[in-house]
Amino acid sequence: MTAHRRRKVTLITALAMSVSLTGLSACSTGASSDPAAAAATSAPKSGGDMRVGIVGGSSKDTLDAHAPVTHPDEARAIQLYDTLASYDNDHKIQLALTDAITPSTDAKTWTVHLRAGLKFSDGKPITAEDVVFTFKRITDPKSPMAGATALSTLDRDALKASDAQTVVFSFTSPYATFPDTVAQYTAGIVPVGYDPQKPVSSGPFMVDSFTPGQQSVFVKNPNYWRAGQPYLDKVTIIDFPDDTARVNALLGGQVDAIDQLPLGQVNVVKANPAMKVLESATGSWLPFTMRVDQAPFDDPKVREAFRLIVDRKQMVDQVLGGHGTIGNDMYGPFDACFPSDAAQRQQNIEKARQLLAEAGKSNLSVDLVTSPAAAGLVEAAQVFAEQAKAAGVTVNVKKVDPGEFYGDQYLKWSFSQDFWFTRDYLPQTAASGLPGAPYNETHWNDKEWTDLVTKAQATTDATARCGLIKQANKIEFDRGGYIIWGFPNSVDAYSSAVQGLTPDKSGIPLTSFGFRNAWLNK
Repeated sequence: MTAHRRRKVTLITALAMSVSLTGLSACSTGASSDPAAAAATSAPKSGGDMRVGIVGGSSKDTLDAHAPVTHPDEARAIQLYDTLASYDNDHKIQLALTDAITPSTDAKTWTVHLRAGLKFSDGKPITAEDVVFTFKRITDPKSPMAGATALSTLDRDALKASDAQTVVFSFTSPYATFPDTVAQYTAGIVPVGYDPQKPVSSGPFMVDSFTPGQQSVFVKNPNYWRAGQPYLDKVTIIDFPDDTARVNALLGGQVDAIDQLPLGQVNVVKANPAMKVLESATGSWLPFTMRVDQAPFDDPKVREAFRLIVDRKQMVDQVLGGHGTIGNDMYGPFDACFPSDAAQRQQNIEKARQLLAEAGKSNLSVDLVTSPAAAGLVEAAQVFAEQAKAAGVTVNVKKVDPGEFYGDQYLKWSFSQDFWFTRDYLPQTAASGLPGAPYNETHWNDKEWTDLVTKAQATTDATARCGLIKQANKIEFDRGGYIIWGFPNSVDAYSSAVQGLTPDKSGIPLTSFGFRNAWLNK
């Protein structure tokens, strides 16, 4: 990207959306979204092959732009497909494939204008028809994709390309947070007739080879719209379900970077002059998930008891080694509407015992399914099991590999865990909370809560919307199916030969901007 290219954002500022785009009207395309130059020790250098070890992966890995499940899936999607908008390193909305996103006064209609000269990796122009195809594919009622729930009020019949660069999105009710929705990595733009087995790319890289559960090789997209990027000729993403193997691969020089460095290895890597640690404060979270439609968690007293069992500080200190912040059973900490003034829930074993007795569940025994699908999951399960003993609860930790964890039983476990990257509140509800959400792992279906969230999505006044979001947060805090004990920092590691990496609040700094910003000095 070059400093002389400017992007224009046309917005009605009176909407006061949850994430405003008005501040981008005078931004250079090479400013806040690409801080690599400021973090680098040398000028960007083109060429080279960067090998990256990513946690997790299984035989069910996919290249589908709109159906990522595992962490490597998400890494691949971000490299292959750009979105209409995106987030910068501070989790602020910025434009991507668009140069204008314009709402109607009632926020029921949004007009998106594509940048000039955009091309897919095969050289074909990226047009408004491709955008229409993308969002009709995501919202296909016969096969809804991961982002479909967030677009449930989209009038698919009215979705149209008014010219080659302009798309008009019409909604059946006001949709104040549209820019958030089109900034999600599950909304990558694909061409008309898209084949996920032979994907054509709109992102910085394109597929060279792909072996599910093992590795994927990407090469530079010669038609990428950001001038000069990516710097690398090739990126190889290697799946590493095992933490030790991933760290050893970095230390042994088999890879140039790894994500989710085990916290016990931070000092080891820092002591190596050939290595660097990249740490980012994030809104990522590793919840315990309780199915509210299955015993014993269909009783809200049991769910409250389990939340009171947790010593959150011990969790952060022991599981994260202090590399994170304490949670309060509410997600979206960077959301402008996050109830940061809410009283912090503390461990209360006596109250937990009382609630379990009232529910007729004293001396309860439960299975907790965990997996090394993300750093800290297994450790958190083990710490929780120890903490639960004081309340008379026996927690049987059942460790499975990531392939089984995200296999046929995914979203069916009664008591389990998961990992989520940074999202604001309403986009997160569309992913994991609303009825019909693709990853509703707690089987949450609360009418009062759903009505509040639905109303918040349609509320253009920021103050009123925040009030609704805080009410919805309170309901989940009181009777939801999540235990959110903390927000882990993202701790990655890389060879000192890698340049251009910078902290990122997304929770995925290595893969969000990292690959297209990075270059090698070797």
